[in-house]
Formats: sequence, C-alpha cells, structure tokens
Amino acid sequence: MKRWSLMTALYIGVRYLGIVFSVVNILWNFPFYVTDVVRTVLYFIGLWMPVVVNAMLGVIMMTRIHAMYQRSKKNFIFLVTVFLASTIATGVMTGIGIGHASGEELILSGTHQCSFVLPAGDLRLIFETWIPTFIWEILALCLTVWIVTKHLCELRQSLAIGDCFVVLVKSHVLYFVAFAAVSCFYIGVLSPKIMYSTSTGTGIYYGVVQIAQLLQMFVLGPRLILSVRAYHAKLVSRSDEGIGMATIAFQERGKV
Repeated sequence: MKRWSLMTALYIGVRYLGIVFSVVNILWNFPFYVTDVVRTVLYFIGLWMPVVVNAMLGVIMMTRIHAMYQRSKKNFIFLVTVFLASTIATGVMTGIGIGHASGEELILSGTHQCSFVLPAGDLRLIFETWIPTFIWEILALCLTVWIVTKHLCELRQSLAIGDCFVVLVKSHVLYFVAFAAVSCFYIGVLSPKIMYSTSTGTGIYYGVVQIAQLLQMFVLGPRLILSVRAYHAKLVSRSDEGIGMATIAFQERGKV
C-alpha cells in the first residue's frame, strides 16, 4: 500500500475541512433547530477552522518555497520561524477573542436557541487575527517572486525548469490575490459603520466575506498543489525524456 505524502494529506485534509466548514456555516446562519450543545460546537468550529486551514495552507506554501530555494537550510529555518510566529499569534488572538464570549437566548421561528455575544474589543480582535497571516503571505509572495525572477534569468537554457517556476508563481499570485481580498474584507469589518450595523447592506457584506473566504481556503488553496501536479503530468505526457527528467528531479527534491 502506497503511503500518502505530506502534500497529499494536506490536500485531502483541506478539501474535507471545506465540506465541514460549509455545513457549519449553513447550520449557523440558517434557522435550523439544533441543541445548545451542538450550536456551541458549531460556534467554536466556525471560529477555529480558518486558523487551522490557513495553517495547513501555510505549510503547503512553505514547502513550495523551500523547494524553489533548493532546500536551503537557512531559508527553511527562516520560513519556519516566521510561519510559527504568524500561526501562534493568530491562535493566541483567537483564543483571547473568544475567551469572553457569553451566551444569550434567541427566539427564532418560535424556538428558543442559544447564541453568543462578544465584547466589542474581543470582536475586533477576532477580525484582526487575519493580520499576522496576511504579513506571512506578503513575505511568501516576495520570496516566491524573487526566486522565480532569479531562476528565469539564470536558467534560460533550461526551458522545463523555467516553465515550472512560472507555473508556481502563477498559482501563488492567484492565491495571494484571493487571500488579500479576503483580508481586506475582514479589515473592512473593523470599521464601526460595518461592525455595529444591522442593515441589509451589512448582511450582504458579511455574505460576500464568507463566500470569498470559502473560495480562498478550499478552492484556490488546494490549487497550489493541483497546478504543479497537472503541469508535471502534462509535461511528462508530451515531452521528450530529457526535459521530463529535469522537472521530475526538481519535484522530488522539493516535494511540491
């Protein structure tokens, strides 16, 4: 039986967590009757799931960058240090933010249901948890663009490796644009006009945020792996043996 690689496990994990997260959002936002215990579980899953999934996507991103830097130990130590700092900061901010949550009873369609209320300061902290991850993503993008530019200049004679780096940076930039958009949406929520508003426009805004977040984490995130695998499969099927061996060797070293 073939063992799963780290990338395969992360890909499957992100995909299935996406299904769970979608179900949680549906149960939380629509007036389905659930017990107070179930609603409490849904509440905490909804808050912690983005932290966990973005950490998994960060591992994928770090592995790609480590491969592009030819498995440099100094680069790896730097990436791990920044990634852990970002992830730990996000986790601590989330834990502090939900630590003062209080329950209240709501009457929806004639049924009594439990809901949760956060103090204004803690609510802001929850939305600010995207800032450390955003800083990590900016750093990852800069490192990717720099190494790709360097390799495209140095390896013009190796078309296969050059094309592989282009595929990496294209998928990375697309993912970063989506992540930046979601981050901007969350930062926009920090505006008092949105945070404390109950208007229809605010409800639509939150809906757009949730849809964008789902696309970023569970559609474009897994594409970081699929784009590279699709490129190698396409290349091997139509290229001569020499080019195929060059790119496969890169893939094996970097485990992309």
